[in-house]
Amino acid sequence: MACATVIASFVMFAAGQTRTASTHQQVQLAQGTDSASTGPAAVAPPVHTSTLHRVIDQASARLTSPFAGILPTSSSEWAVRTLDLILALAVYGFALGFVARWFRVRA
Repeated sequence: MACATVIASFVMFAAGQTRTASTHQQVQLAQGTDSASTGPAAVAPPVHTSTLHRVIDQASARLTSPFAGILPTSSSEWAVRTLDLILALAVYGFALGFVARWFRVRA
């Protein structure tokens, strides 16, 4: 369940970023501006449209909070989210599954 929560949060983040980037590019094309001059800071942060989205993001943040000290500080939200996903899948998917199987064999 932990892996599914972190994956769902990442997928919703990626979808929101893609949607925001598309809208941003359309505005730039309509205005005739250069993307290098406005930069990524001009894109508004995504707004949670549903309670489910907010709950999944909060649960994912709690699940990935133990990794906060391990991860290097980065200005890229994509890098942070990707590393959180990889570490969560490694710990909650592989490590806990391994421990559960180990205890089952021992019992």
